[in-house]
Amino acid sequence: MQLRDLDPSARRIYTSPSMTYAIFKAAGQQFRAEEGETVRVPKLAGEPGAKVTFDEVLLSADGDAIKAGQPTVKGAKVVGEIVRHGKGEKIFVFKFKRRKNYRRKTGHRQQFTEIKIKSVKA
Repeated sequence: MQLRDLDPSARRIYTSPSMTYAIFKAAGQQFRAEEGETVRVPKLAGEPGAKVTFDEVLLSADGDAIKAGQPTVKGAKVVGEIVRHGKGEKIFVFKFKRRKNYRRKTGHRQQFTEIKIKSVKA
């Protein structure tokens, strides 16, 4: 697999080793944040334009130095601004039992909050 074959969100992980970034935890999931980029996290409370601070930073890197937390990096935080709320792509859930005439098809759209990262402080 070539680097050009990766989708843009996966490509940035491999092409920016010298930039300042952090891996933070929000709603039980981990996200990678760089200044100026937009991240989709599970729905958070707040209106568009409101500031959001994530204190659970698991790893932070600024150029050459990488700090890994045990379990979090002390004093590190990621500050962002809520851009919008929305719903993701629809997925279909199909339940089926053979020979029982049982079929159920339902759909689901996960709600998300889009956050623009303002600063990463290590």
